[in-house]
Order: sequence, then C-alpha cells, then structure tokens
Amino acid sequence: MRPNQKTRQVHVGNVALGGGAPVVVQSMLNAPADDAQANLAQIQQLADAGCEVVRMAIPRRSCLDTFQAVCEESPLPVVADVHFDATIAIEAARRGAAKLRINPGNIGGLAKTDAVLDAAGQAGIPIRIGVNAGSLDQALAERNDLSLPEKLAASARQYVEYCEGRGFHDLVVSAKAHDVMTTVRTYRQLAREIPHIPLHIGVTEAGTTFQGVIKSASGLGILLEQGIGDTMRISLTDDPVTEMRACWSLLGALDLRRRNPELISCPTCGRCQVDLIGLAQEVERRIADLDKPLKVAVMGCVVNGPGEAADADIGVACGKGVGVVFRHGQTVRKVEEGAIVDALLEEIKDL
Repeated sequence: MRPNQKTRQVHVGNVALGGGAPVVVQSMLNAPADDAQANLAQIQQLADAGCEVVRMAIPRRSCLDTFQAVCEESPLPVVADVHFDATIAIEAARRGAAKLRINPGNIGGLAKTDAVLDAAGQAGIPIRIGVNAGSLDQALAERNDLSLPEKLAASARQYVEYCEGRGFHDLVVSAKAHDVMTTVRTYRQLAREIPHIPLHIGVTEAGTTFQGVIKSASGLGILLEQGIGDTMRISLTDDPVTEMRACWSLLGALDLRRRNPELISCPTCGRCQVDLIGLAQEVERRIADLDKPLKVAVMGCVVNGPGEAADADIGVACGKGVGVVFRHGQTVRKVEEGAIVDALLEEIKDL
C-alpha cells in the first residue's frame, strides 16, 4: 500500500519521497557532532535496523568538516539539520548534504533564507521547512484569532508560498507539536491547503520510550490511515535504533509497509498453564532482529490457539507444560514447554 496523498516527489539522495512512494522511515543521530566515526557507526546501526534517511545536527561551523566526512562515507543519505546560522546551511549544501532542514523563523529571516534556497538549488537538493510550536514567528504567535494548529499551518504555508515564488519547489514540510491532537489537526490542515507538498510527520518531544511510542502511534496512526504523511520519524528520548523498531511496527500494524516479524500473543488468563509472559518476551527478543515480515503467534491455551491466530505464519498454542507448533493453522509438532522457543525459531528458519 502507498500513501493516498499525491504529493510532488522529491529525492533525498537515492530515496524517493512523496509522489506515491512508500512512507520513508528516518531518524536523527545523537552522537557528538564533531566525531565522524561515532556518527558513522550509529548510521550503520540505523541502516541495519531499516532506517532510510538520517539527519545530523550541525550546531557549529567547526562541525562542518565532520559533517562532510560523514556524508562522504555514509551508506544512507544525510540531512543537515541547521538552526540560527544560514551560513552553516549554505556550506552544508556544498559539502554533501542530501537535504537541508531549516526553520525560516530562526534561520535569520527571509533574506537569509534566500541564500539557503540558492545554495540548495545549486546543489540540486531539497529543503525541509520545519515549523515547531515553540519557534513560531512572533507575529503569528501573538494572534489570538487563530488556534495553534492554524498558526502552525499558516506559518508553513507562507514559507512554501515564498519559496515557490522564488522558483524553488523541492520542498518538504513538517509542523510538529508535542501535543498529539494539535499535531494531527495541523497536518490535516496542511494536507488540505498545500496538498502538493510532501509532509514529514511526527510528534515532537514525545518523551521516553513508553509514552513516546504511545503518543506517536496515536497521532501518526491517525494521519497515515488517512493517507497523510510521506516520511516519518518517531522521536524518542532513547537510542535512535529504538525509533526504527517503533516506526516499522507502526507501519506494519497499518499494513503500509512490513519489514520485521509481528508478534501475536494473548494477554493470558486463568486457563493458561505455562509461563506465557516469559515465553512471549523471549520469542519477541529472539525475533527482534529478523528481517522477515512474518506473523508469529504465542497463544496461551486452546481457546486462543490456531483458530484465533490462523493467519499467523507460525505459532504455538500452549497446554499444560507443552506447546503445539502450527503453520498457517496446521499443526506441525508438539514440544515440551522448555523447547517451545527453539522449536518456533527452527520453523521460522524454514519459512
């Protein structure tokens, strides 16, 4: 399945974004901005986890040499994340950035934005206009006749109109807030008002893993189901690799894209006669790094057995200290409780 929102397609390196392309999964590096090897090591970890585009902050001009070195060796397209200093964005475009991420509201105004547009045009790379609730233009922020989603959407729309008026069209837009429904309403409005612009969706400052995943899945799930969103990041106060797992899990749950196994497991009840919680957690851990879009079921009893999980590629229905392993609802073998996990993994290898 592909997004319903028919936006203009741009390219971030060799990755197509928008225009009916699959939703692109991305993350941001958090290694020191002046350590090329640390950033390259993290990029490789992210690439192995399914990341397709990576973003790197350039907080100081002295970090530009590091940024260039990373761009030259990275297996993924690298986006330059720049705030407050337009000259850094201009130089990043010259040094190998696959895309620039700027906020015209804090880059120094439209005059300095012009120079960034020119640099991106000369380099043949797109720009993401990133608007956040905490960095709105003062004139918009002070208006009492507009809601926050209306302010965010208006800010992004005005910048798009300005860029396009100067002949620059390779644009991506984000307009994020930490509040889920503010984010959802903002992106809905953007999809109506600038439907040709690819949208980078995300709930910013979503929090640590548990809260951040719930908030992001709630907001992004709504948008993606409606066909809104061409690229996404689930922003977590955690290892960026964890963001990848969350992104792919969400896309898989919506049947948009699948990369990793999905675990189907019942919540347990008084009928359960095995350590189902331990079994399910161990299976989840063992299949986490598999690059196979399988459905794996771990069911606690015959009530929630092969019939309940008949669409699973592989699974186990447990009895008293035993498990019946099945494929697509058909029994293949019976094993003792202690052998269930290994038996499942053996069957998965044959799929």
